[in-house]
Amino acid sequence: MNEPLLHPDGNLPPGEQPALIDALRRLLVPLARLAVSRGVTHATVDEMLRAAFVDVAHAAYPQLLEHRRVSRISAATGINRREVTRLTDARQRRAEPARSYPSEAFARWSTHSEYLDAEGRPRVLPRLGVAPSFETLAQSVTRDMHPRSLLEELMRLGLAEHNADADTVSLRREAFVPRGDEARMVGFMGDNLGDHFSAAVDNVLAVGREHFEQAIYADGLSDRSLAELRELVTQHWRTMTSELVPRIEKMIAADDAAGIGSTLGPGNRMRIGLFSYQVAADEPDAPPAATTARKPARRTRRREGDAT
Repeated sequence: MNEPLLHPDGNLPPGEQPALIDALRRLLVPLARLAVSRGVTHATVDEMLRAAFVDVAHAAYPQLLEHRRVSRISAATGINRREVTRLTDARQRRAEPARSYPSEAFARWSTHSEYLDAEGRPRVLPRLGVAPSFETLAQSVTRDMHPRSLLEELMRLGLAEHNADADTVSLRREAFVPRGDEARMVGFMGDNLGDHFSAAVDNVLAVGREHFEQAIYADGLSDRSLAELRELVTQHWRTMTSELVPRIEKMIAADDAAGIGSTLGPGNRMRIGLFSYQVAADEPDAPPAATTARKPARRTRRREGDAT
């Protein structure tokens, strides 16, 4: 293994340690802010952090006998052997996350040409009937949930609206943000940030997998410029999703036809995202040790392989 986390003494080379600690501090501050705001205690997060350490170390030593693996994990993580055994047993009982049919329906409705008008916006669909209708849309996503139930869920999330007089259905927002359903919102956050963080770690550790990860940074911007940039980012995201989603689904269909999931194995997964973040230039968004000296305002930098 060439990952620094698993060095026998549990430490990184001295020259790398300060930069790593500084980066970890910046990552932990938003985590602490979220936990404190929702009443999640340090003990809960500490338990999860211990479990994550054990998971990673457990996967690093697949060939060792179990009793030797426990000792090796304990040495690599600094967690005592009894705790390692307890956490190893607990990891076998975790449930796999369920599919989100509303998000899949939303993505298909807002990107597939048959459900878009001439201007590329989601059509108002008849609730029942031949394609394009909400009924056929729902059935293209899943046969496990009745179209009526899927519509009710989209309406509960505030994402769709049913016109009873015309018996038509329309989307209410142009971004899938299920307000009023915090469980799903934090689920999206965990999925998106988890994969982004994993990509960044892979790139830093040079484990043989390269991920596309770039960012543009600018400061010295007015409120008016920020509003203009937000609209520009939104437009680019619409273009990306309208082009990528149908092409990805065609690739999946072609792979299925070629035997992915049977003779060729389960295949691979990929997540593609785009985000923006803005804050006042004088507002602290990290502890003092994590900040750097300010350069003159009104600069723009495009940094290769940089996660923001």
